[in-house]
Amino acid sequence: MNGLKTALLLGIMSGLLLAGGEMFAGRNGLYIALAIAVFMNFFSYFFSDKMALSMYSAQPVTPTENSEVYERVFPIVQSLTQRMGLPMPKLWLIADESPNAFATGRNPEHASVAFTAGVLKLMNDQELEGVVAHELGHVKNRDILTSSVAATIAAAITVLARMAFWFGGSRDDDEDRGSGWAGLIMLILAPFAAMLIQMAISRTREYSADETSAHVTHNPNELISALGKLETWSKRIPMSDVNPATAHLFIIKPFTGGGFMRLFSTHPSTEDRIARLRAMG
Repeated sequence: MNGLKTALLLGIMSGLLLAGGEMFAGRNGLYIALAIAVFMNFFSYFFSDKMALSMYSAQPVTPTENSEVYERVFPIVQSLTQRMGLPMPKLWLIADESPNAFATGRNPEHASVAFTAGVLKLMNDQELEGVVAHELGHVKNRDILTSSVAATIAAAITVLARMAFWFGGSRDDDEDRGSGWAGLIMLILAPFAAMLIQMAISRTREYSADETSAHVTHNPNELISALGKLETWSKRIPMSDVNPATAHLFIIKPFTGGGFMRLFSTHPSTEDRIARLRAMG
């Protein structure tokens, strides 16, 4: 099912690129957009995880790099992967005091799990186990490729919208000239398309990963406690330089928005997630 979603997302991205290219640059724009679409499909599949990690300047966690973090995190991750029948993912550290974490990669054999410095300071080992089990739940459920591709698509759509606005000219009678109106339309509609793509893949998968965490740890209270702390402290210490295209990757929404923007939330409410975990007993 996730493979079908990924193919659909790549198809949507290709269609938007082709339509946008033709809209603001005519036939030449269509040809250019086709070349970009081919490149982006290749990049999204093989390198979307590296893009997400680089956006947050994630540093490797190994026995020689960030060794103190490795000594704490590695035994927890190793124990969980053995219980879940998963390969050991690569571990990464994000130097941000806001507590959060995410998993990315194209499959379990090429998975990565990233932690902020804040989540490691805030969580005790039991709560951290609940968080790690949630992220490995995304790996086991094969959500990570879909979410990583969606991040790339959302970023590409935003770039396309800006290009359309700044480089769209006036069409007149020449089909090869771009349209200023088309650029304005793309600027308005593309961010909504990006948000809808993220909405389509994010909410239910968080519930599923929460359930996986509870089953694997045999203790939903670990994740319940972790989510409660994350909800409180992620608001007290907002994450710096958050890219909206990658917001859906994180275990909890890394920035807050009220009113109309709640319609486009990439995560279910933390209260609902905790209620579901409590109902599991």
